[in-house]
Amino acid sequence: MLITELGYFALLVAFVLAILQVILPTWGVLNNNVAMQRLAPSLAWAQFSMMMLSFVGLMAGFYYNDFSLEYVTQHSNSLLPWYYRVSATWGGHEGSLLLWMTILATWAALVSLFSRGLPLSMRARVLVIMAGVQTMMLAMLIFTSSPFNRTLPYLMVDGVDLNPVLQDPGLIIHPPMLYMGYVGMVVPFAFCMAALWAGRLDAVWARWSRPWTQAAWGFLTLGIALGSWWAYYELGWGGWWFWDPVENASLMPWLAGTALLHSLAVTEKRGVFKAWTIMLAIFTFALSLLGTFLVRSGVITSVHSFAADPTRGLVILVILAIVIGGGLIMFALRGWQLTVESQYRAISRESFLVINNAIILIATLVVLLGTLYPIIADAFNLGQVSVGAPYFNALFVPLTWLLMLAMGMGSNIRWKKDSRPLLGPALIIGISSAVLGAIISYFVYPVAMFNIAVTVALSLWVLAWMFIDIKDKTKNAKTRLAGIKRLKSSYWGMQTAHVGVLIAAIGVAFTSSMSIETDVAMGIGDSVHVQGYDFEIKSFTEVKGSNYDATEAEVLVSKEGQSVTTLRPQKRTYVVSMMPMTEAAIDDRLSRDLYVALGEPIAEDSNQWAIRIYVKPLIRWIWLGSIIMVLGVVISMLDPRYRIKPRKYSKILEDDLDYGIYEDRPIDIKTGVKLVNSSVTQSVEER
Repeated sequence: MLITELGYFALLVAFVLAILQVILPTWGVLNNNVAMQRLAPSLAWAQFSMMMLSFVGLMAGFYYNDFSLEYVTQHSNSLLPWYYRVSATWGGHEGSLLLWMTILATWAALVSLFSRGLPLSMRARVLVIMAGVQTMMLAMLIFTSSPFNRTLPYLMVDGVDLNPVLQDPGLIIHPPMLYMGYVGMVVPFAFCMAALWAGRLDAVWARWSRPWTQAAWGFLTLGIALGSWWAYYELGWGGWWFWDPVENASLMPWLAGTALLHSLAVTEKRGVFKAWTIMLAIFTFALSLLGTFLVRSGVITSVHSFAADPTRGLVILVILAIVIGGGLIMFALRGWQLTVESQYRAISRESFLVINNAIILIATLVVLLGTLYPIIADAFNLGQVSVGAPYFNALFVPLTWLLMLAMGMGSNIRWKKDSRPLLGPALIIGISSAVLGAIISYFVYPVAMFNIAVTVALSLWVLAWMFIDIKDKTKNAKTRLAGIKRLKSSYWGMQTAHVGVLIAAIGVAFTSSMSIETDVAMGIGDSVHVQGYDFEIKSFTEVKGSNYDATEAEVLVSKEGQSVTTLRPQKRTYVVSMMPMTEAAIDDRLSRDLYVALGEPIAEDSNQWAIRIYVKPLIRWIWLGSIIMVLGVVISMLDPRYRIKPRKYSKILEDDLDYGIYEDRPIDIKTGVKLVNSSVTQSVEER
């Protein structure tokens, strides 16, 4: 097809444009050439256009069944519904990597669009760093993983088919969302590298990069939640998290990104933790690349793995080494230019945020060690080692509780120094929360009282401090309502995200402690009683889909003689690959899920089937909490402080000051101080 050839040509053009985006603006920055610096946004948009054309070309190959493409042949089939053919574009290694590159180009285009108020030299530096990453990844894509390789002179009549696990709506939305988060972490990395390059680390840099970090973190949160939900209903085992190595690979940058968000807030507000923030930005993006390496290197076995080619893994490992090594070298060379940080006392918000970040990073290291240790053990011939859920649960859960403990009081403490008598209120709130948590857990589920009691108590602890903080911040207003209206959207975004964390934590605690699982053999007319519900098999019927044959069970669910719902789980066999798949049936409520999965016949001629039944309380709270976290990020990003617009000010020597926009006033990049009485006429955009 001509359009697929055009897609390949566009990919090559994008590679050339990425190289030019690195070289020309760099020359402009080093030689103070404004014209060259101005090329950076234009080249970013040109590269974005080429990457989109390339991606659309590959997508067209799938849509029109172009089996002359080797990648289309391996991951599609003419019997696939059109929407699965289109989403199969990123269903394998090559296509998913092309999606990775396209999203990176998208982020670069967005930076060039929404950062026009930044000094031109700073914007050019940021886009150069992003183009450097894009160049390395495009080189790997073109030379080791091209999705446009042809099968010619052999022309395939039909394709091998898409993996049945991926023939689900989850494939349509989960990978793009996850990649938007993964790849989006390159933006704060690029901002911190650009700041080090310029030799100017200050509160203004933190303000510039903070909304981009929030956006990437929000996408990553949503992507992880969607993946958890997809695994829950698709794989037939009723689990929402398995501590799979690739699941862990998405969790680690999320944890590091969470620490980065808090560190950026401190750097912006108080001008402290600059070095800490830089290191977090480097390692957050490095962990994103580590996830890419784990998925594509073949060093792990996972349902999430795309490839098992050591060459591809080695290339990604080299890129990872360049990113980490280059970042650390830049930090070492420019670290001496860090300004002296402000002082703060032990009882201050800064101290609590240090504790917060320390806990998060320890949790990240726990996950990293558990994920990489089997790989390390195998590399050194130490035997086959498996690190499973007991290890992660034993270490990660207590760290989560510690984080909630610090989160509650930390958000209420004042900056620099807090001399208020807080011990008394802390004791009252702590004892009250503990008692209420114990009472609630006892009446809900006495057997698993401890986990639920601790989580509920800590949630109440955080909520109590949240109300105290709102009361304290509105006490000087004429009315409480007027004080609430005066609070900034970034504040409400923070509190909303914290509420989301609490809801998700409660969902995890209840689901983990109270879920009921039953495996039974049932035929038509048989029934079983599980957790107050009666499940009765009414019939088994044969169902024919577009590219699969299935046996469907009709399961009537009742409670105390009253009908609740009818569930129809399926056991599918895909006609091309002949792979069996379990399609669970779920009756979802905010308070609980009723989950039924159809297994295999008990015997060849038997009318009885293996049936798996789950009753899962509050499992929806996990994903609801994730959505609320993302909502908190969106609210925070609406803060007017993050809207950087170009303004015209008086001309001044570039060697002395760079100008950005800080609350509609020029600022000194070195100090972050607003310049009120300046005689400026040259626009920021011209710089």
